[in-house]
Formats: sequence, structure tokens, C-alpha cells
Amino acid sequence: MGPGGRSRKKLRLSSPIDNSDVLDDNDDGAARDESSRPASLAIGGQTITGQGGRDEVDTEGVAEVAVDGDGRHGSSWLLPPPQTSSSSEPRPPSPPHRPLPSPYDSIKRAIVTNDGERQNLIRLVGLKSLFARQLPKMPKEYIARLVFDRRHSSLALLSADPDKVDCDEGIIGGICYRAYPEMRFAEIAFCAVSASQQVKGYGTKLMNLFKMHAVTIGIDYFITYADNYAIGYFKKQGFTKVVQMPKGRYQGLIKDYDGGTIMECYVHPSIDFTRIAEMVTAQKKFVEDRIRATTSKSDKVIYPALPPDFGSNLETTLQRGGEAHRSARRALSIPGVIEAGWTMADLLSVSRGIKDSDQKRHVLKSELMALVNKVSDQQFAWCFRDPVNIEEVKDYLDVITDPIDLRTMEKRIRKGDWYKNKHMLYSDMMKMANNCKLYNGEGSPYYEYAVNLEKYLGTIFPKRVTQQQQSGGAASSDGVI
Repeated sequence: MGPGGRSRKKLRLSSPIDNSDVLDDNDDGAARDESSRPASLAIGGQTITGQGGRDEVDTEGVAEVAVDGDGRHGSSWLLPPPQTSSSSEPRPPSPPHRPLPSPYDSIKRAIVTNDGERQNLIRLVGLKSLFARQLPKMPKEYIARLVFDRRHSSLALLSADPDKVDCDEGIIGGICYRAYPEMRFAEIAFCAVSASQQVKGYGTKLMNLFKMHAVTIGIDYFITYADNYAIGYFKKQGFTKVVQMPKGRYQGLIKDYDGGTIMECYVHPSIDFTRIAEMVTAQKKFVEDRIRATTSKSDKVIYPALPPDFGSNLETTLQRGGEAHRSARRALSIPGVIEAGWTMADLLSVSRGIKDSDQKRHVLKSELMALVNKVSDQQFAWCFRDPVNIEEVKDYLDVITDPIDLRTMEKRIRKGDWYKNKHMLYSDMMKMANNCKLYNGEGSPYYEYAVNLEKYLGTIFPKRVTQQQQSGGAASSDGVI
């Protein structure tokens, strides 16, 4: 029995629906994580390696995990209930359900372990070569040690080209992982797709097939350490930085690393991840059918016709100021307002002035948020996105007396009354860069990030703002500089 009392079935490796319409296909790359190294994507050639790790390689007790194409993981609870007929005539039997063709049908895949079989060893060599190509800064010896470790398994996507069978090019993608069945989670070591097959949706399809396989072996969670280049990919696949799995289940089995971000993905046992598009379509149709069923002609309300003088009254109301005029009239009805000397003209002028001020403030807020998002999207900005962890960098506040980061700026913008103009935001951005250079010093990669930030700010802020900052002038009071 699986989680939630559902019976376990073998994984069906063909699916009627491609979920690439729901999940972004442009997500391919390479990522890795293990108990001795955090994860990395093959984007920009950056990797993060941890300290320490397990050097022993168990050579016994791991059997091959077979992947059968006969099973199907059910999700019938998402389909609408059958329609009942009011007629006494028996209904003809429904035709058998025939799944629609899916891109998953053409994907050849296999679960590979180091069991000594010749074919599996060839595939493991192909996986090792794939991970080495996509993670060029990862030591090849380390990749080989994990891939051939009998405690690890791999899901391999195989090329359909018969000429590439039994060679390195026969592997177009793969995930190397270590499962902890007793703790019901799996730790992802490597995830990669061949460069020639990227931007074709294989990154999403690979992870979806891995989730389906995880359900069959009783895995509830995936856990991985990701660097800043891998976070985007994992987020698209349903991973989150908020780890909800009880810490006692993985503590001691994996380690924490400086520079890596621990991420988690819950694998729901009742979802067929290869049929997400079909399930969403069924849910939408079910809701629409329910709305139609509950809405009948008797429920429709027929309102009386408009009075003959409606047009002239509406025109008069609009000429008097519309909603602003009605608001002013309601304000005048408050006891004491007229006695205080307020008139209709005064209230109308105040109302219109507030409306104009709100509009300017809304425009400024949108422009400031756009600037913060542009900076945050840059690769060099990853170290500026969140506040410095004072527990890890204990002397930071001794050097930096006024810390600032992009998240704090975003909160101030959303609050709405902190930044009066773009110059104030630019000042905080420059302060953030100066703080980084002051604490880290020349020669540090963080110092280079700060230099790149300063150069980028000069391209997105108006010249009058940057020149005003350099000259030390006062901020404009119009609120939109």
C-alpha cells in the first residue's frame, strides 16, 4: 500500500497527454546535489561543492529496479461524474477509454543501477559522460564515484536512434539519485539533459517521469542542494525553499553547505504528473458543467425597463462630477461639515486632488518595482537579493552600519510611503554596492558583483538621477524623477 492507503502499481511509462502546455518547456539544464556537494546547473559553468562527504561505496545488496509499461497511476477522482439519464431506457455501454497519443510515448527510459549487467554498465558510462559534459567544473572522479555507487540509482532517457545504442550518445538525459525508502525521501545528486536536446521540454519530462517512479517506490519527498543557477529550474519543477519534511527524516543523512540552498519537492501520490494538462482540462470542464447545471432559466432575474428620463439624468450626473460629486454630497451630509465652512466646491477639489496624487504614487510604485525586478534578474545580483545572515557573518554589522538589500527595498516600495522618487531608490542601490565593496575588499568575487551592479544601474536609471547622485544634489520633490 502506498501513501494515503492507495495501492502501489508499476509505473506506466507512456502517457496520453503532454504536460508541456502547463509546465514551461524552456527549463532544461543540469543540476546536482549530494550529501557531500550541493546541486548545480550547467548554466554559466558554475558549481558549488561542499566539504566532506561519504567516501565508502557499498558493493552489495542493491537490486535492479524494473520499469514496466503495463501499469497506470490513477487520477480518476479528477474526472467529472457520469451523467445520469432520466429515461427508463437502458443506456448503451460506454466505449473503452483509449488514451490520446502523448510525447511521453516516444521517450525511451530506464532505471539503471550498478548491478554488473553489461547493458546497465554501458548506460552508466553514458550517464557519467553526460554529467561530466554538462557540469564541466565538477570533478570527473567524483561524478564517476556517485554514478557507479551501488547505493545510487539513475533514471536515464535513451535516444531513439538505433545507431546510438550502446554508446555515450545514447543517453540524452538523466537523474542520479539516492533513495532512502525507510525515510520516504530521495536525494538528487545530478540532473542533466544533453546540450543537443535542450529547449525541447526534456527537463520537465525527465522530472515528471522521475516523480512517477518515486510514487511506485514509496518516496514522498525529493530534497536537493541547489546553487543560484539551479534554483530557477527546480522552482519550475515544483521545488520550494521551504522544507516541510520533518527534519528528523533527513538530518544526519545529508549535510548543510555554505552557498547552497536546500530545496524540497513533495510528490503527491494521487497525481499523474505525465497527465497534468489532461487533469487541468477535466477540472475546468467539470466546473463549467456544474455552473451550467446550477444555472437554469428560472434562476435568471428580469429587471424592469429603465425610466424614460434615465438618459438625461445620467448625463446630468456625469456633468456634475459623477462619483466624486456623490462622495462630496455624502460628506456634506455629515453633521458639522457645513458648519466648519466646507462647501461642495471645496470637497470636489480635494477629492480630485487626492485622485491625482494617488495616480502619481501608483505610477511611481510600478516604475520602482520594475527597476528592482530588473536588478534582481541579473546573475550577479544573487548575493544582493536577501539580507546578510548575521548568524553566519557575525562581524557584518561591525563593518556595515546601514545594511540594505533588494528584498528590503521591495518591502519599502510595497509599503508605498518610503521612496518619494527614483533618486531615493538609486541611493539605496548604490549604498548596497558600496556596502558589498567595503566588507569584501578588492579581489573578492563579491567585489566584482558590486562593480557590475554599479555599471548596470547606470543603464536602467535616467541620467539625471545618476548625475544628481554624483553631484550630491537634493532629490526632486515631484515624486517621479
